[in-house]
Amino acid sequence: MLATRILPVIAHLRGKLIHKQPGQAIVETGGGVGYEVTIPIPTFTALPGLGEVVALHIHTQVREDQIALFGFFEPDEKRLFERLIGVTGVGPRLAITLLSGLTPERAVTAIRAQDHAMLTRIPGVGKKLAERLVLELKDKLDDFATAPVASTVQGVAVEDVLSALTNLGYQRVAAEKAVQAAVSKDESLAADFDGLFRAALKTIR
Repeated sequence: MLATRILPVIAHLRGKLIHKQPGQAIVETGGGVGYEVTIPIPTFTALPGLGEVVALHIHTQVREDQIALFGFFEPDEKRLFERLIGVTGVGPRLAITLLSGLTPERAVTAIRAQDHAMLTRIPGVGKKLAERLVLELKDKLDDFATAPVASTVQGVAVEDVLSALTNLGYQRVAAEKAVQAAVSKDESLAADFDGLFRAALKTIR
């Protein structure tokens, strides 16, 4: 009986950065071994200068013919990447493209809010795939933070209404949807805490 071949799974890389370009980095570890890592744009911009020490969170993809490494500066990037590639039709390369165009917070916000328009701005994401992303992930991202809703220009923070709603026991995601729906119907409500609060209460679920 043939012994099962166990391949190493790399979860973290720390070493000297010897090459970087958008989408790719090479990290040299002990023994002079250099690992080629595919990275999203936010990770690329966060990299230090060449010759400096860098640490990356790694997702290892093992195939019959190759081992591919995908690296992330922030743990949330890696976690969301792993959720994305679990969606039918989303491979590692497309997941990297998604994370290059949207921060994890904005991607999670778009998926929770079923914002297909935001998702389809990413090259390679069509309407059907955007719908699938929402369908398969909208209830599986509770452990991620969302992008904050912008405060109003006139100084009344929408965040105050969101806080009031969550203090009443409503879920944060539901509160955000209600506030956004209210403001989209009447932009003047964004400068009126009481009006916005009452309008959001009427639509919140």
